[in-house]
Amino acid sequence: MKQLTKAEEEVMQILWQLQKCNVASVIKELPEPKPAYNTVSTIVRILESKGFVDHEQEGKGYLYFPVLKKSDYSNQSINKLVDGYFQGSFKSMVSFFMKKNDMSLSELESIMKEIKKADESSDAHKK
Repeated sequence: MKQLTKAEEEVMQILWQLQKCNVASVIKELPEPKPAYNTVSTIVRILESKGFVDHEQEGKGYLYFPVLKKSDYSNQSINKLVDGYFQGSFKSMVSFFMKKNDMSLSELESIMKEIKKADESSDAHKK
């Protein structure tokens, strides 16, 4: 899967949020100063050529929609981060963020409870 530039990822975040929209709708969601229509249109077409986005005709224009799920892109990005900076070790990544953010033991326990809850929920859905 190809990586997105910062501008492409910003547009994808909007497409994931809106699900289906035209270029003008994407521009409305972007922060000031708003980029030119042609700039956003070019980014959307690049996303389409990379296989992240597709379109359908609506009147004289197009509606664009994400082809790739946000969760799939997030998983791939996190795996690339872990592989590139933490030698593939999620344990090393968590340890790094704990130290960097001066995380307390109670915060870590809270995270562990959330993971356990999600894991139990996932197991229940498999049955």
